Amino acid sequence: MPADLSPIDKAKFVAAKRAVDYVESGMKLGLGTGSTAAWMVRCLAERIREEGLKVKGVPTSSRTAELARSLGVPVVSLDDAKWLDLTIDGADEIDSQLNLIKGGGAALLQEKIVATASDQMIVIADAAKEVAQLGAFPLPVEVIPFGWQTTKALIEETLVSLDVLSRDCTLRMNGDAPLVTDEANYIVDLHLKRIGNPRQLSLVLNQIPGVVENGLFIDICDIVVVGHGDGRVTVRDINSGKVEDGHIDLAPSDNIFTDADD
Repeated sequence: MPADLSPIDKAKFVAAKRAVDYVESGMKLGLGTGSTAAWMVRCLAERIREEGLKVKGVPTSSRTAELARSLGVPVVSLDDAKWLDLTIDGADEIDSQLNLIKGGGAALLQEKIVATASDQMIVIADAAKEVAQLGAFPLPVEVIPFGWQTTKALIEETLVSLDVLSRDCTLRMNGDAPLVTDEANYIVDLHLKRIGNPRQLSLVLNQIPGVVENGLFIDICDIVVVGHGDGRVTVRDINSGKVEDGHIDLAPSDNIFTDADD
């Protein structure tokens, strides 16, 4: 393992490594987006090379698709796959009920579509992503570019009646221009600080004209795998209520670090 790998990257790696253990030959998989999900794609590629694992992956972004193809992970569209056995993805925040905030990588729309088209969703994360209450991480809301300022104003007006601590909303930028998602939409980030009722907020946001989808994932995640920098891994299953602790060897093959910067 490279000596300069940070403790957070080690935590992401061991979480990804443990989650890929759930993958069986013949599965159709949703491949998440983000730095933690990228470790998962590398771990999956390693199993494909070393074990001859046969899978088909449905990426949740153009970035993930490019990484998967470069590492030899077979990629198909969701329309071709139709339904998935398992999706493995990261998260920006996770609460005790395995509700999530996602979308820090601006891929929340495809991520939510793929996750809900799966029999099971596993979330992989470092320990810092676990929170007592959602909201410290800005909640991404994907909106269509047409009339986005009106949509943003409607969101701000709606937040007045909801259980949130702050109502600051900002358009996500890419340099001097608005960031554009893979679906050619914009992202409005809601700096709420605390979300008292995530389910209500998600439902209300999606009723606003111009809103495509929000980054609250409610009742979608089944298992969360939390990694630590020393190799420890905790697995929580929301359906069985079981919590399992384990340890992953921090000595992966060199191949897994190919294009590790993302």
